[in-house]
Amino acid sequence: MFTPKLLETLKGYTRIQFVRDLLAGLIVGIVALPLAIAFAIASGVSPEKGLYTAVIAGFIISAFGGSKVQIGGPTGAFIIIVYGIVQQHGVSGLIIATFMAGVILIIMGIARLGSVIKFIPHPLIVGFTSGIALVIFSSQIKDFFGLEITSLPSDFIKKWIVYGQKISSINYYSLAIAVFTTLVVFLWPRVTHRVPGSLVAIILSTLIATFFHLPIDTIGSRFGRIPTSLPLPSLPNLDFDTIKLLIQPAFTIALLGGIESLLSAVVADGMIGGKHKSNMELVAQGIANIFSSLFGGIPATGAIARTATNIKNGGRTPVAGIIHSLTLLLIIMFAGKWAALIPMATLAGILVVVTYNMSEWENFVSIAKGSKNDAAVLIVTFLLTVIIDLTVAIEIGMVLSMFLFMRKMAQFSNVSVISKQFNGNKANNDPLAVSNFIIPHGVEVFEITGPLFFGAAYKFKDAIRIIEAAPQVLIIRMRNVPIIDATGIQIIKEVSKDMKHQGTKLILSEVLTKEVFDELRKARLLFSIGKSNVVETFAKAIERSEKVILEKKGIN
Repeated sequence: MFTPKLLETLKGYTRIQFVRDLLAGLIVGIVALPLAIAFAIASGVSPEKGLYTAVIAGFIISAFGGSKVQIGGPTGAFIIIVYGIVQQHGVSGLIIATFMAGVILIIMGIARLGSVIKFIPHPLIVGFTSGIALVIFSSQIKDFFGLEITSLPSDFIKKWIVYGQKISSINYYSLAIAVFTTLVVFLWPRVTHRVPGSLVAIILSTLIATFFHLPIDTIGSRFGRIPTSLPLPSLPNLDFDTIKLLIQPAFTIALLGGIESLLSAVVADGMIGGKHKSNMELVAQGIANIFSSLFGGIPATGAIARTATNIKNGGRTPVAGIIHSLTLLLIIMFAGKWAALIPMATLAGILVVVTYNMSEWENFVSIAKGSKNDAAVLIVTFLLTVIIDLTVAIEIGMVLSMFLFMRKMAQFSNVSVISKQFNGNKANNDPLAVSNFIIPHGVEVFEITGPLFFGAAYKFKDAIRIIEAAPQVLIIRMRNVPIIDATGIQIIKEVSKDMKHQGTKLILSEVLTKEVFDELRKARLLFSIGKSNVVETFAKAIERSEKVILEKKGIN
């Protein structure tokens, strides 16, 4: 379970596969360059931090991960989280939160929570992903149009108010470069998939801006030169007060990183017909985020688009991911200084395409037209992500999903009171239906259908209350009860106690599910009710009730 996929794939590794991994790694490394810079700048940090993350975290995720083809690095999903942390706690706070998130991810992996994360509802994921896409898009309007704005609010609505106020300051050169970049990135795949459209857009737009001396912002004019080497690692200053302050954003980074990486791994499995190790992947993501923070980087996770690019270009082992990170390192060392010439409008254009791909608008529309419960989770999560905060959106989205799920399960649960009018009337297609049996006089039959849990227990209480006169025997059929929780157990205990007080014998019929039977046994209900009063079939329950009635009459 905790063996990296790299060690498995190196057995029988061939030169042909190395050539394929080499080509895929080189291409993905080139694709990752502009994205790493763009994601860092959009997150409110300097561009080199995105490059450090792509190199360090990308290497570790491939070397120690549980997926053969996963490509790791900074992603768009983290932008609004990172931006919020930087605004509130500074870059040092971000580094500490990233370090803590790495530790949390390792704990999650060791605790084998990889499979649990997969159960996060799809509408919630689409909701916050679409919300993130909209927030990122709104953050790029300034550079896309070249607006003269010195201070841009982080609040979504206030941001658009400022845009409206500054719309007259449009720099048409920036707008032209941004539109050109967007069109190239969108249309270039029609020419070839071998050369990334984002790279072509960067080269052409940078050449145009430099050759014609266009009056637009560049990476260099805003951030200065980009370093051509990795920094020395340093430990963040951790103390108890800092941990308390940053534990919530750290947990959000860990949760989102876990979701994104495992989603990417699942998509990759579908493309190559493989199977990833979810817990090993979480551990690798944790290690990657720890080391990214040590080198001053930002949060990292599995990148679906770069992973898909890796697969489409022949990458089939973690070697391709390692080559991708080494390619980026070489670019930083020998061509990093040229990155300062890239126009900010170019990066804005690239991010507009990224947000379009992130938006999942087709899934969004499909879910919104579906069930009301799914639509509610989708819309609430989306709006909270955009207007309030991603952390709040995930928390409330999860709670809402659970409540709606419990409500649905409660609707499926039912407690039926069987009327005497069915005695011997074989009109039901179900051979085990009560209507096919003759119910002795003095016997009441209740049938529970669906899970007997706290969300549905009230139905059982209400049904029991309608008994006007205490019967001699009460049979509770449980053939369609798949699960029972502590509340359900407590309700049966209360019914058993009340029946004893009224002189009514309680019989449990058809406890067929092992889990339900074990819960009843652990709660000592079998002992309390009496093993002879817990029977496997309804016919035996009738037989037992007849015997109880005879015993009460004093007939042996």
